[in-house]
Amino acid sequence: QDAEIVRTRDPQRLASCDVVVDVGGEYDPGRQRYDHHQRSFSESMRSLKPDKPWSTKLSSAGLVYCHFGSQILAGLLGQPEDGPVVTALYDKLYENFVEEIDAMDNGIAPAAGEPRYALNTTLSARVGHLNPRWNDPDQDTEVG
Repeated sequence: QDAEIVRTRDPQRLASCDVVVDVGGEYDPGRQRYDHHQRSFSESMRSLKPDKPWSTKLSSAGLVYCHFGSQILAGLLGQPEDGPVVTALYDKLYENFVEEIDAMDNGIAPAAGEPRYALNTTLSARVGHLNPRWNDPDQDTEVG
């Protein structure tokens, strides 16, 4: 909770970080590296947790959720990490929220015939609403 957030692609700065997400070109949970931008990356929830049914390629958000979602939910709910409440909520949150983020971030269309995943919200559109309009004279997106 007291972490310093650094936004950089500088490899030297990344090397000094405890956790790196969505940059750095490596997925290595043992070293706390959670990027999905390498050609060889093809992990899904099913490949990392064989008891889960979802085969959508994970984004960095999905990787973090896969590795830490149950722990975070258990802490928030005061429930055991492997208990039925946390397990059910973990699965529902992935299926109805995180999987969409994974798919959209990886350019996977919701359907090519039969829908591949449930489209419950367009998170990209919601984030886009936070950006200034194209004709807004103040284009500063940083909170000052």
